[in-house]
Amino acid sequence: MNTHKLLAGFTALALLAACKGKVEQVTESKQVCISDSLAKMITIDTAKTTAMKDELNLSGEVANDDNNVVKVFPFSSGQVLEVKVSLGDKVSKGQTLAVMRSADVAGNYTDLSSTQSDIAVTKRQLEQAEYLYKNGIASERDFTEAKENYNKAVAANNKVKSQLSINGGGNTSANGMLVIRAPKSGYVVEKNITSGSFIRQDNNGSMFTISDMKDVWIWANVFESDISKVKPGYIARVTTIAYPGKVFMGKVNEVSSVLDPDNKVMKIKIALPNPDMLLKPQMFTNVVITNNEHSQSVSVPAKAIVFDNSKNFVVVYNSKCDLKVREVSVIKTVNDVSYIGSGLQPGDKVISKNQLLLYDAITGD
Repeated sequence: MNTHKLLAGFTALALLAACKGKVEQVTESKQVCISDSLAKMITIDTAKTTAMKDELNLSGEVANDDNNVVKVFPFSSGQVLEVKVSLGDKVSKGQTLAVMRSADVAGNYTDLSSTQSDIAVTKRQLEQAEYLYKNGIASERDFTEAKENYNKAVAANNKVKSQLSINGGGNTSANGMLVIRAPKSGYVVEKNITSGSFIRQDNNGSMFTISDMKDVWIWANVFESDISKVKPGYIARVTTIAYPGKVFMGKVNEVSSVLDPDNKVMKIKIALPNPDMLLKPQMFTNVVITNNEHSQSVSVPAKAIVFDNSKNFVVVYNSKCDLKVREVSVIKTVNDVSYIGSGLQPGDKVISKNQLLLYDAITGD
């Protein structure tokens, strides 16, 4: 009796398994057709063989374009009396940046007055010597000596004028006041003086740095293990914390030949246009470098991939009523492109928009 019951139980389990296998078989071969309305909602892409791209994420910082900035150095030594601008201010060419009092300038004006007096005296002596010489009263030697004295006075005067021109030209006054003006229009991106500061002429530091900020440089750090992955000309995508949804596109312009001795990284430079003045100096950036590898692989749009149960699938399109779900292996995804290791051949058509609706219809119970 027990044997008959056990046999009946095995029979029931076998029938259940057979029914289940039939259900799975029907599910896998379920035919789904794309209606005319659904056809307008989907996108069909073709798998193709392309060179694989690689991405490298780097940290970077915005800096001024050194080829497009003007540094304002002190014309002479002295004390800063007043600073008219602040860091970040927009200035126009010729605008006053600071006012200082300079003993050098005051001394130049004293020398200028003295040389002008010498010119007046020697000119009168020259005229008198010329008159006497022409009338036979004075010798040619006296006339020549008077001419040399006059020329020396003129040369000394010209020297002082040149010094005044170097020390500020028309921006100076006889009481030693020196006005520092903007040599070009732009933004004050560096300011190294304050009211009351003492300036020495041999100081190597600039007083101000002015940039129009129409172009900026991005300096990014490349670790030693990634040096081989970056070359000039590679595409760079730059994002910032300030504008998380905005991508600034550029290319690697320059790769340093040496490593930074402090942090052991190599610097690369990316030049970017900055017409809207969004990128500011010292702003931190994230830089993604994209390069093409020599190897090739079948690729499809990344949005065509359906991730389900820890596996990747695509919906293969043969015709409106011939759709198949196929498992694929994804090597990597770069720039919205997925590179396929197996499961697709070049020329296969896949659905890359609203494919999840079809995937559920094909695989659903």
